[in-house]
Amino acid sequence: MTDPRDKAASEAAPLPPATEDFVNWLRKVTPYIHAFSGKTFVVGFVGELVQKGHLTGLVHDLSLLHAMGMKIVMVYGSRPQVEEQLALRNIASRFHNGIRITDAAALEAAKEAAGELRLDIEAAFSQGLPNTPMAHASVRVVSGNFVTARPLGVVNGIDLQSTGVVRKVAIDAVRHALNSNAMVLLGPLGFSPTGEAFNLTMEDVATTTAIALKADKLIFVTEVEGVLDTEGGLIEELQVESAREMMAEPHVPNATRAYMNCLIKSVEQGVARGHLVPFSIDGSVLLELFSHDGVGTMVSQLNLESLREAGFDDAGNIKDLIEPLELDGTLVKRPQDKIERDIDHFSVLEHDGILWGCAALHPYRDEKMGELACLVIHPSWQGSGEGERLLQHIEKRARSQGLARLFVLTTRTSHWFIKRGFQMADVNSLPKDRQKFYDRNRNSQILIKTL
Repeated sequence: MTDPRDKAASEAAPLPPATEDFVNWLRKVTPYIHAFSGKTFVVGFVGELVQKGHLTGLVHDLSLLHAMGMKIVMVYGSRPQVEEQLALRNIASRFHNGIRITDAAALEAAKEAAGELRLDIEAAFSQGLPNTPMAHASVRVVSGNFVTARPLGVVNGIDLQSTGVVRKVAIDAVRHALNSNAMVLLGPLGFSPTGEAFNLTMEDVATTTAIALKADKLIFVTEVEGVLDTEGGLIEELQVESAREMMAEPHVPNATRAYMNCLIKSVEQGVARGHLVPFSIDGSVLLELFSHDGVGTMVSQLNLESLREAGFDDAGNIKDLIEPLELDGTLVKRPQDKIERDIDHFSVLEHDGILWGCAALHPYRDEKMGELACLVIHPSWQGSGEGERLLQHIEKRARSQGLARLFVLTTRTSHWFIKRGFQMADVNSLPKDRQKFYDRNRNSQILIKTL
């Protein structure tokens, strides 16, 4: 006789709601952590972020990414800090077409602002107070004369003096620092081979660095909340071509256009993804990276979403996706090696390199029937119509193989299939070979659809 204590010990104790939410959230973000580990992110943030007190939060979030194995290059801006330094000197700012004219006084103000910001940022990464996200952190920040610059010159007859543009970034030195497990910090100043200093923009430094590194992501954390449509709604994703067309629209603010043009340029020249996120949302970088919809606008070269046939490399991700449903009894357990053997039967739904759904079609050609199996959508995508999209794909795949009917065995989702044209059937309706393996103890409901 089985000792009832053994059964009790084998059953997982229910979790308090808050703890369960945390566990579910951590499981949801795990695919992103796997996908991003070892990747290179260039994060540019404006001086307004520091001015408005958001530096500590950003430092905590970037330290977390670093701890997860991501390689981080930070580029900071200093526009409001330069204005403050000029105001202290009773010197008025001068601009031409939105570009600062950096005379000798403005250059001194830019140096002062950049130096103070650099110290503030490095100090923020050095904190390690208990009961804070920086506890036990050991983050090393490397900065220096990585950026070579040249003067912007005379524009429309106006000499911009010490206002410059990036000529070159010492990428080998940056990579060496990243590979040594350090974070790299770049500022809005560059230097010429003759020792002159030039005032640069954060956007120019970050974009040039990301392109030279062939970074996986260029992320701008700014006062702009993203690209908005004519109704004021946030546009979450744009392909490069669509993004360029939208930037010609008159409703797009100049600040948004300036950031987006840099992101478009970076993606066109080899950066995998560009992101524009607001610093006004606490944790915006984490939300953009670790949630499906994000909180800003992402720019990519191609459509990030694909529904395709599975390959051998997908087997592990399919196992990770279906395992929670195997554990709760919704699905029959499938060993990894069985998934690998049957990989040609699977179709997968992928978004930005992350597997979010799968389904399998097992044909029984003699009876012109196919079994729809293992239809799974990640919890964060459920309710968005992706299950129906996968079903339609499997139906199309079945028709292309000359199959006339599709059947499914389910213990929990019969109503979902009935609403989509399936009808209840019995074991005798299954193909002969499938009848042999029907598990009567499981007592799955059988539904069939004529294609």
